[in-house]
Amino acid sequence: MTDTKPSGITPSQTVGPYFKYGLTPGADYRWNDAFGNNLVTPDAVGERIRIEGQVFDGDGVPISDSMLEIWQADGQGRFADQTKATLPNAAFRGFGRTGTDKSGAFAFDTVKPGQVADPDGKPQAPHILLAVYARGMTQQTYSRIYFESEASNAMDPVLALVPADRRDTLIAKKQGASYRFDVHLQGDKETVFFDL
Repeated sequence: MTDTKPSGITPSQTVGPYFKYGLTPGADYRWNDAFGNNLVTPDAVGERIRIEGQVFDGDGVPISDSMLEIWQADGQGRFADQTKATLPNAAFRGFGRTGTDKSGAFAFDTVKPGQVADPDGKPQAPHILLAVYARGMTQQTYSRIYFESEASNAMDPVLALVPADRRDTLIAKKQGASYRFDVHLQGDKETVFFDL
């Protein structure tokens, strides 16, 4: 019997790339229709917005097979959670998922979230929670998307924890009818990620 094990170091598991059925709501795999990159429902409360961007590696090369997930409140700061005693929202799900295309691009259609309170009751600026999954990463990373020109950004308790010269990596910039938010996994422009 010969040894069929490969020689050398074998790769560790990573969180990507992704199988098609994990990113094709409404297409070939109907069980997956619970999510997509369009979070807007007919009765969603709030200003409809589009967030567009690209995901880049440490060398500034677009990542064509990463996946992003977002969670957020509706325009009145209500989450889609029936278990919460205060401010529940059953209409707007507030969860979306999309993959990047060949140019590393992604987009979400959603509503601009309202302010929500942190665990201590302090108001937070409108923001969207973001998880990024990509090949070569053994664990997803977590970040936030804030919006430029929001007066409440200056008082947000989480944004205040980020060094002033790095906060810009968390701010989506208004560009025409959309907001632009790029994700840099490493390098000089690295997006701020949070330990949970």
